[in-house]
Amino acid sequence: MPWTEGRQTMAEFSQKRGKQRDEVLGSTVDFLLANARLVLGVGGAAVLGIATLAVKRLIDRATSPRDEDDAKGDTTRLEESWKELNLLTATPRQQPRPPPAALSQPVSPPDPSPAAPEGPTDTGPEMSLQLSSPVPLCLTFQEKLLAFEQTHVTIPAAHVALAKQLTGDIGLELQAYLRNKFPELPFGALVPGGPLYDGLQAGAAERVHILVPLVLEAGLWSLVPGADTVARDPRCWAVRRTQLEFRPRGSSPWDRFLVGGYLSSRVLLELLRKALASCVNWPAIGSLLGCLIRPSVAAEELLLDVQHERLELTVAVLLVVAGAGPEDPLLLAWPLEGLAGNLWLQDLYPAEAARLRVLDERDAGMRRRLLRLLCGVCRRHPSLRRLDRRHLTQVVLRLGEHEADWAEAALGARFLQALEALIDSLERASLPCQLNPSVNLFGSLRDEEIDALGFALFCGLQAPEWLL
Repeated sequence: MPWTEGRQTMAEFSQKRGKQRDEVLGSTVDFLLANARLVLGVGGAAVLGIATLAVKRLIDRATSPRDEDDAKGDTTRLEESWKELNLLTATPRQQPRPPPAALSQPVSPPDPSPAAPEGPTDTGPEMSLQLSSPVPLCLTFQEKLLAFEQTHVTIPAAHVALAKQLTGDIGLELQAYLRNKFPELPFGALVPGGPLYDGLQAGAAERVHILVPLVLEAGLWSLVPGADTVARDPRCWAVRRTQLEFRPRGSSPWDRFLVGGYLSSRVLLELLRKALASCVNWPAIGSLLGCLIRPSVAAEELLLDVQHERLELTVAVLLVVAGAGPEDPLLLAWPLEGLAGNLWLQDLYPAEAARLRVLDERDAGMRRRLLRLLCGVCRRHPSLRRLDRRHLTQVVLRLGEHEADWAEAALGARFLQALEALIDSLERASLPCQLNPSVNLFGSLRDEEIDALGFALFCGLQAPEWLL
């Protein structure tokens, strides 16, 4: 009958399409397995092959014409599919590789796997679950802190040597210029310095210093504490001209910078600023040293931006007045405001760095290492940038004198203690300087700035990884 013949024709057509589909799917599976063996290895290719075979059978059952024999064999096929899925679950997963060796402890090599038995073994459900669960890789805060130090704080030794060389060469060129431009002014030998030279540099963004000392005549100048001046500023000192009745004004080459009988730091800063910005031939000096040097005109300080093919550097040129004795303060010409505009700011950094060095002599330098970490963290977070090296040094000095354990294993605990000490000082809005207790280093912060710093540090104390 026509209806019977049409049904037979449709069956033959379905069988041909099924064979073509099987041939295409089979060639696709072979191609996938051949490439998977190259990428995943033999074990990965075996897992992929089992999964592909299971999916192929599901597709065959869904698309093949259903007859009475297929209906009878559904239970058998279902059992075979679940056995294949069980094989997939029992197949051991490849363990994740540990991160690179940038942490505190070396990563131990994996234990050699025992030889596989030759015969089939019966793996129970407990063994299957143990093999399938991945091993979690959890880093402690100490390890994360050391990784942050390696990535964002530590400077390669080659960069340190290059930065010192460039700074020294710039200092020599600047000294030659000052002697030619101002032969009547007795400047001393320019001295490079700063955290880079004391092992306290935290990353490549910190400034390098070039100190330009003024040679003052003995007996003609005296230092007056800023608290005894009209400014009443304990951070500063005044340099007063004396012996005017015997050595009248004009006897010293520095008398041209007097304001009200005192040597003005502001007038000297303006003189040197104009010279650095418009008179020094920085392109020629830069080409001689193999770098690009630009004076920073917008900054209130005397800054030079140095660009080398291997690093970038900021050099701060600082006019200084050093006392005759070792106990005399080191004074900086700093852009101050108000009544203290003509005074000189006392630089406590050399004394603080020396005290840290003495405390670290009995340890492995952990206090200076903690200071570098704190400086690196605060510089990277916009909400903590108001905390500079002066604030952090006071906290580390206090911890260094009271805490006994300064081993590397305790570095994370000391870091959290430093955060707690900063929060406590912010709550009181007071951080007295150890070398000059009358100076409150938080005195220049506004209330809203103190609140923002305290909130950021409190959040960092609750989740220290957020700071890294």
